[in-house]
Amino acid sequence: MKNYNYDEFSSNTYDLDNFYGPEVGNKAPDFSLSNIASEVVNLLDFTGEFLVLELGSITCPLFQGRREGMSDLVGLFPNVSFSVLYVREAHPGSNIPSHKSLEGKISCAKNLSKDREERSILIDDINGSAHNGYGSYPNAVFIINRNGCVVFRSDWNSVPATKAALTRLLSGKPANNKSYFLPVKPTIAIKTLKRSGKGAIKDFFMGLPTLIWKNVIKRNVLLFLNVEKVISPDAKC
Repeated sequence: MKNYNYDEFSSNTYDLDNFYGPEVGNKAPDFSLSNIASEVVNLLDFTGEFLVLELGSITCPLFQGRREGMSDLVGLFPNVSFSVLYVREAHPGSNIPSHKSLEGKISCAKNLSKDREERSILIDDINGSAHNGYGSYPNAVFIINRNGCVVFRSDWNSVPATKAALTRLLSGKPANNKSYFLPVKPTIAIKTLKRSGKGAIKDFFMGLPTLIWKNVIKRNVLLFLNVEKVISPDAKC
């Protein structure tokens, strides 16, 4: 993707009408990544019955708004693995600018770890290879089974939907629930953007009308009308 690590957020950066990440029933792509100890790890090396993979960055209000709820899920589902794929900064600013090097990206991921993040943090390369492989949205979530098959996905994470999907999958049932887009609390959004620094708030609010129309309204209506694909929790693909 040209200008992957953009300096200023724009809603035009994302194709909000189409999500190109792996669909339910597809093989989950594997990637060699770094962890915060600078060790090479594979994305699909997990020990739980399922892997819950969430895409995020420290400057993404949606990701920050889901973290408390996702932390609760870690405690509720001890036999499930949880990982964060650290991607580009969703809303770079003067304090937390876009990544110019892998070292800078690792530094941001380490700051996330210090901020009471309990999940395993996997750091994508500087060009976003894994991020692009998983659809390039800032806060998508995927549930992957031990066969490396995607058994649930949402282009925008919703903690209640992720919890419901895990509950069904662990009981041997397909995750047939829908994951509607839920806005983050304004207080969390403002706190996240202020932390990012000058420029982040302005860029966010300039793109807000498009984000509301395409996600809160258009996406949720289409999701309500469409039939979601479902597969067995132990499916092979």
